Amino acid sequence: MPPQPDSAGETRALITAIRENRRTLAEGGLAADRDNADPTANLTLLAELGTARLAVPTEYGGLWDGTERGGWGTVVRALREISAGDGPTGQNWLTTVLVARELFEPGDGLAESTRAELARRILDDGLRLVSSVAETGVTDATGKTVRTTARPAEGGVVLSGTKSFNSNSGGLGMALVRCLLEGEQPAPHQVLVDLNHAQVVLHDDWDNMGQRGTRSQTVTYQDVFVPDGWHQPTGGQFSPVFLGAAMLLHAGLMQGIGEGALDALVQHTRTMKRGSLPQFATPAEDPLILRRIGALSSRLAASRALLHSAADQLEGTRQEEVRRDAARTKEARDGEDMDAVTVDCFRAKVAAVEASLEAAAEIHEITGARSTSNAYGYDRYWRNARTFASHDPIDAKNVYIGGYELGNRLPPLSSIIRF
Repeated sequence: MPPQPDSAGETRALITAIRENRRTLAEGGLAADRDNADPTANLTLLAELGTARLAVPTEYGGLWDGTERGGWGTVVRALREISAGDGPTGQNWLTTVLVARELFEPGDGLAESTRAELARRILDDGLRLVSSVAETGVTDATGKTVRTTARPAEGGVVLSGTKSFNSNSGGLGMALVRCLLEGEQPAPHQVLVDLNHAQVVLHDDWDNMGQRGTRSQTVTYQDVFVPDGWHQPTGGQFSPVFLGAAMLLHAGLMQGIGEGALDALVQHTRTMKRGSLPQFATPAEDPLILRRIGALSSRLAASRALLHSAADQLEGTRQEEVRRDAARTKEARDGEDMDAVTVDCFRAKVAAVEASLEAAAEIHEITGARSTSNAYGYDRYWRNARTFASHDPIDAKNVYIGGYELGNRLPPLSSIIRF
């Protein structure tokens, strides 16, 4: 086992390094958005900074302690800094982290040799991971959704099917594909597939108004053989911790886009030669501009504080549970604690979405017509924020929050998220 890192010091240095490269990430994001291309240069920069270590357990040379709740505070803060530079880069990066968490989760799963090889490729080769899950829109002649399947074969399984949404696939990398293992009793299964495989078809059909650099295209697997050791059964369900973390990652991405929009707004305003009203010679003298920027800054600061608090709470729940009365059952503890934590994760997402959309929409209102030039590309902040916010409507989150306020309980996970 490698020496244990000074994780606190190393993670602080990592967050600082990302923050110092926000401007570079923004420039790379602007170029990728114009070309509807993968932000390869940005992801290469993040790999060089060592951000992949946040996705890998310490036993393999990473900075994550390997526990289900460990490290989320740092991951969310890193994601926020990355997304403040470029939203699509942030989504690509969080996809790798989230999939890695699934692959390295505690307990039985992939073979040790597979885990070690995955860790090596993530850390040394900059391997990017893709969550290949969605089948929305993939239907047969009757309109029925067509499931992706794996059939047993000598020495492995053969994967067939189409997935309609594959963020982070523009850099090829490796996909974790959720499928159904054929047999007398078909069961949920996961397989790992390199996207440069000859029998993998990338459709290059991602042409949305925002988050363009995620390259969230359709992927078809045409009888791809996956050897034993690179596939595993799955229960098909997420834990409450995983759900809370997913909401925080969504919130962190949106928060970052909003802060990036504020960065761009402030930088542009400093170059302006006049205020919004004729009697003010500069923006710094114009109370209307100052008030609007101040309001955006305060709202983003509030959503950021909630985001960080919820992430730290999610990460700290395990330690709090250890100190609780041992006579209480683990089920009761988890139910009470995780409902409260999950609701805060929902609240953080709602706050971040609303603050980000407002900041992204205000850029041109404050900076004026000249800022609409394509040379700046400021419209991408709103397009990115609006596109990702549409993925998971906050109305639904407010319903769950309201239900918790009235009843102090959340409904079953099966009614909150599709498995």
